[in-house]
Amino acid sequence: MKSDLSNNQAEMSFLDHLEALRWHIIRSAAAVFMMAILVFSFSRYIFDYIIIAPKSPDFITYRILCKTTSILTGDNSLCIKEIPITLINIEMAGQFSTDVIISFFSGLVLAFPYVVWEIWQFLKPALHENERKNTKGFVFYVSILFIIGVLFGYYLILPLSVNFLGNYKVSNEVLNQISLGSYISTTVTLCISSGIVFELPILVYILSRLGLVTPAFMRKYRKHSIIVVLFISAIITPPDITSQILVSIPIIILYEISIFISASVQKKQLNKNA
Repeated sequence: MKSDLSNNQAEMSFLDHLEALRWHIIRSAAAVFMMAILVFSFSRYIFDYIIIAPKSPDFITYRILCKTTSILTGDNSLCIKEIPITLINIEMAGQFSTDVIISFFSGLVLAFPYVVWEIWQFLKPALHENERKNTKGFVFYVSILFIIGVLFGYYLILPLSVNFLGNYKVSNEVLNQISLGSYISTTVTLCISSGIVFELPILVYILSRLGLVTPAFMRKYRKHSIIVVLFISAIITPPDITSQILVSIPIIILYEISIFISASVQKKQLNKNA
């Protein structure tokens, strides 16, 4: 009889967790939906001045690169004069679908801090008091790193890629008439992927707490990580050394910060066990 009672209590507890999780998901989805509606309301402005802006030679990244190289080398060869890209729509509902997609991902980015907060509110009761103290500021750090990563992708990786791919030609007889869906897919992929990559310090912190990663391990494979970073940079950026360095430096810095974080976690664990 007692066994049946304990099983019922465990089942109720599990169902209560599912109910709590359901409401966290509902509130997160509602926040994303509201932000998406807000973005959709200003879609014309967002497309003209944000989404399509990197294909203009007047984009801020191109102007900064032009001024910087002119000052340092006196050469203006990196100044962008034209990006011969024409965006076209070849589907009846293509522009509307694109508007909805951009609204959703923009809403996700804007609501990301709240979504992380909801996830944290669900996980926090399962943590011990000392674990809660050690993860203080979790929502802030996860959110700020993601936002910085998205901005890094938008202001650096995306314009470099658009400029290179827009000017690349196998023949002068072939014009770059890019479908709207292809351009949006590239934009979303680069920005969101960059935001995820910038979560590296958080991932290392969690793995270090679990004992799966140590600072000695990360230092040992530092050279290997640099090669991997350069390889990834070569894939997502134009094939020139300047672009690869510009993209690689922040990621390498994140790796070094992650080593420091892992060492800090290890030190605290050793002091605790002493």
